[in-house]
Amino acid sequence: LNRIAAVDLRVNTLKATRQEAKAALERASIDTKETVLSPLGLRLIGNSRLGETSAFKQGLVEIQDEGSQLIALLCDAKPGMNVVDYCAGAGGKTLALAASMGRSGKVVGRLTACDISKPRLDRLRPRLKRAGVTSVKCQTINAHEDCWVAEQAGKLERVLVDVPCTGMGTWRRDPNMKWLITPMDLEELINLQRRILTNAASMLRSGGKLIYATCSLLREENEYQVGWFLGHHSNFRPIPIDKVWAETITSKPPTSSQNLRLSPATTETDGFFCAVFVKIL
Repeated sequence: LNRIAAVDLRVNTLKATRQEAKAALERASIDTKETVLSPLGLRLIGNSRLGETSAFKQGLVEIQDEGSQLIALLCDAKPGMNVVDYCAGAGGKTLALAASMGRSGKVVGRLTACDISKPRLDRLRPRLKRAGVTSVKCQTINAHEDCWVAEQAGKLERVLVDVPCTGMGTWRRDPNMKWLITPMDLEELINLQRRILTNAASMLRSGGKLIYATCSLLREENEYQVGWFLGHHSNFRPIPIDKVWAETITSKPPTSSQNLRLSPATTETDGFFCAVFVKIL
């Protein structure tokens, strides 16, 4: 976490293959290498002014850490599904989900980006336009009880819950954050994460999958939350991450554990955690 983070790009498969995007960047004198784990990733070699390139302006690539790309792929969002990115923020994973569900820029199915902050969702709109995605719904929701969330009860095939967390896995990108988190903050976040998980779970239909993710390295926000969720939601079962990985990414997973853990030390990505649950009733 004390080393400078690399800059990763996700290739927008609605507009280009990885090789086509790599070639377009090379024409702009930007060198990249393929990421090891994500089949959609390119890692910049050296410092580059990416925003000035036609590859970026035309939406061939989007800045997104390799670990974040993997979380989106593990959602296994397919055309025709009803999918919600529940804590979408500025929409990096929403864009990745749209590419998984899309054909020629149009999302096939229903994809909704939710957040309690309208300004954050507003920042997603120009990114969607640049990526050539035209049919993602942006939905502002309340932090607690929300009518729109209640209306979705039992309707969704996938819900991605990338919850607010300490962000410990990204401290190399913003080292000042390590001085701002207190034990009280952690306790509040844990309670918030549990409320979000409960709300998100209510929207899934039988057979639907809940994908829980953080950019934290703390067990209190990761494994302990998985245990809490399963203890309070008997109608959900965990799916081993190697099984999900084999169905979505196909390469060899970086772990044999029940859940996915990524870190700068083990996978040269930001720190991420991911657990996948299926609703059985």
